[in-house]
Amino acid sequence: MRIVLAEDHFLLRDGLIRLLGAYGHDVVAAVDNGTGLREALDREQPDVAVVDVRLPPGFTDEGLRAVLAARRENPDLPVLLLSQYVEPLYARELLAGGGRGVGYMLKDRVTDGAQFLDSIARVAAGGTVMDPEVVSRLLVRKERDESVGSLSGREREVLELVAQGRSNAGIAQALFVTEKAVAKHIGNIFTKLGLVPTDGDNRRVLAVLAYLDQ
Repeated sequence: MRIVLAEDHFLLRDGLIRLLGAYGHDVVAAVDNGTGLREALDREQPDVAVVDVRLPPGFTDEGLRAVLAARRENPDLPVLLLSQYVEPLYARELLAGGGRGVGYMLKDRVTDGAQFLDSIARVAAGGTVMDPEVVSRLLVRKERDESVGSLSGREREVLELVAQGRSNAGIAQALFVTEKAVAKHIGNIFTKLGLVPTDGDNRRVLAVLAYLDQ
């Protein structure tokens, strides 16, 4: 994959470049600030962007703002945000614009290279990958929502795992149930969230958006 990387810490940026290169990916641009990121995204049109939320000069949300601006022009630009902090607002802002291919991971919880690379691949393929801690924080904020509040405890567990990018098989393994049971739970979730089947929409992604985007 062609990847644009934005990370202000030299050692981490260099380490990510080496890791991604070792697995055959091409880091077409590696930048350390929000302005450089926006320019690189417009210039390179990458398969996926891996972006630290907080970049110079302000170290607030420069990385997020750059990718949001880029996604306004290209809503399907896949973006995986990295952060040292749980900031549900960042996840909601990224999801609010719609489009496919979004992820939010906490740096301190990335302890496995293969898992990290798998998350990048899922986002690049149009999937949604959310750190479980971020999902938990968003879950608390959404409990008062009528449609989400109608989900059973098991259905919320299933939807949380969908948000993490798990397949039906992966969810079944995590919950020690059958794939048939998972499919039934997901069907119930679609019904309760009012997601009817259409030719142009991915209901798994829409379910995650309905769950997280407020």
